[in-house]
Amino acid sequence: MTPAPLPFVKMHGLGNDYVYIDGFAVSVPADPPTLARRISDRHRGVGGDGLILVERSAVAAARMRMFNADGSESEMCGNGVRCVAHLVVSRGHAPAGPVRIETGRGVLDLVVDPTGRRSSRVRVDMGEPILGPARIPVDHPGERVVDAPCSALPSPEPWWEIAGLDPRMTCVSMGNPHVVFWCRDVAAVPLEVFGARIETDPIFPARVNVHVVEVLAPDRVRMRTWERGSGITQACGTGASAVCVAGVLGRRTGERIRAGLPGGDLDLEWTPGGHVFMTGPAEEVFEGVWSEA
Repeated sequence: MTPAPLPFVKMHGLGNDYVYIDGFAVSVPADPPTLARRISDRHRGVGGDGLILVERSAVAAARMRMFNADGSESEMCGNGVRCVAHLVVSRGHAPAGPVRIETGRGVLDLVVDPTGRRSSRVRVDMGEPILGPARIPVDHPGERVVDAPCSALPSPEPWWEIAGLDPRMTCVSMGNPHVVFWCRDVAAVPLEVFGARIETDPIFPARVNVHVVEVLAPDRVRMRTWERGSGITQACGTGASAVCVAGVLGRRTGERIRAGLPGGDLDLEWTPGGHVFMTGPAEEVFEGVWSEA
C-alpha cells in the first residue's frame, strides 16, 4: 500500500533546518528513523539536519521528538524547540507568550514573541547544565570535565598551530552531550575531519556534539559545530548553551554572551547553579507534502 501524502513544514533556527510534522493536524509516521533519513537527504529528499515530530502532550502544549539526518533519535535541540514553539503558536495550538514544550530533556518553558506571520523570537529556559561525567556521558575521572586532557584527540597536526587549538576539553550536557574546544581561529579547524573523529571516540559512549570556539570578547564568542548524527550544521542551540557554561566555568567569558554561529547570533546567559537561558529566532521556510511510492 502506498503511504498517504504527508504534509510538512520546513523551518530553521539560524540555518539549523529540520522538517517538521504537525501531529495535531496529521497522524505521525510509524517509522520516524527511516523517514528522517529519506526526507533529510539534501539531494533526493526535502533536505535538512533531521526530522522533528510535534505531538500532543499530556503535560505541555506539545511534545517534541527529534531525529537526526542519520535516523538516530536525539534528546533535545535548542534551535528545534524554538521552531516547535513557533509552530504551536502560529497554528493556534497555544497562545503567544509563555509556552511549555515536552522534550527528551523534560518539559521546557519558553516565551514566544511573534515577529511576523512566519517567524518568532523565542526565549528558552534550557534548564540546568549537567556536569557529572557519568551523566553527560564521558569516560573521564573527577566530578567535572573542565579544561581537562582529551584522550580522544589524535596526534598534533599542522593545522593545530594555525588554529591555535587548546587540546583540553570541557564537557557539558544540556540533555544531550557536548564537548567544547577553545581555539584562536575557528575557521582554520578542519571540522569535517576533527568533528567526525571526536564524535565517535569510545570515551563518549553516546557519541557527542563537537564545538570549536574562539573568544572575541568577554561577552562575545564565535563557534562552529559538528552535530552528532548530522555533521556540520549552521547552528546548535544546545551547543551554544554548553559553550556559555564552558566559558563561565573556564573563566574565559562572562555570564552573558552572544554566540556567533555560521547561521547567525544567539544570546545566552548562565549563572552558576542556575538555569541556562537562550534567545533566538525561529523561521518558516516553506510548506509541502511528502509522498513516497
